[in-house]
Amino acid sequence: MVTYRLAFILLLVLGCTPRISSAQNQPPAYEGYADLPGVRIWYTDTGGSGIPVIFLHAATGTTRSWEHQIAVFRAAGYRCITYDRRGWGRSLTQPSGPQPGTAADDLLALLDHLRIDRAHLVGTAAGGLVSLDFVLSFPDRLRSVVISNNGGTSVQETAFQEMSERLLPQGFGSFPPEFRELSPAYRAANPEGVKRWVEVEHGSRHSSERPQPVRHPLSKSALGTIRTPMLVMTGAADLHAPAPMMRMYADAIKTSESFVVPEAGHSAYWEQPEIFNRAVLQFIGKH
Repeated sequence: MVTYRLAFILLLVLGCTPRISSAQNQPPAYEGYADLPGVRIWYTDTGGSGIPVIFLHAATGTTRSWEHQIAVFRAAGYRCITYDRRGWGRSLTQPSGPQPGTAADDLLALLDHLRIDRAHLVGTAAGGLVSLDFVLSFPDRLRSVVISNNGGTSVQETAFQEMSERLLPQGFGSFPPEFRELSPAYRAANPEGVKRWVEVEHGSRHSSERPQPVRHPLSKSALGTIRTPMLVMTGAADLHAPAPMMRMYADAIKTSESFVVPEAGHSAYWEQPEIFNRAVLQFIGKH
């Protein structure tokens, strides 16, 4: 009992709140704030001695986006960490610090805060952009990277830009997020899953926050310098990042391999979690 009380007090000092996982025979998971330069980052951490896996959500997501991943990766022996990026979810900008900062620097500060030397990185959509910027900026902090459903609008390369322009018609952004990002198959077959996805999306982006720039402009030549093992994934029905675009990423990044999730749109991790999880676990298990 004394040991538990001491651990509880330590967690309060560190700004974390203990939360018991629903998984059987698992240690408690923790969630709380990390005070970083210019921001209080809300994060969750399953703890333990496993190799860390960091999950980066989409622009329509938060830490809650990964509810189909955490228990599975945890059961596989990994330490799972999710966080709300600056400007999303429960993370709070601190006006006294540097603004708007970069998402790559925020992630580096979080790794240092958690005393993590190297980790696997799993980013989807806009989180994939952060992952690309991070691997270009701090490759020595990573074991591997998974880039899922990331479109090419941020890549300063004619081929990527032209393909992006052909994909999405004018006014596409005015359609409901669930139409833009969930496949027709998923919306037709899983109304409860759609409802839950919409609930997460409604608590995602802070409209008043300034967007964060990247540390490294993305170009085909920059992608070609990446030496970190990388898995590039997309959904077969992704309107933003179809398979031909993912192959362009894979062609540019010589250390990458690619995988297409069947019957999934721009949220493959949510729509087909069993297939997504199996592919990612198989990949990171090699590295």
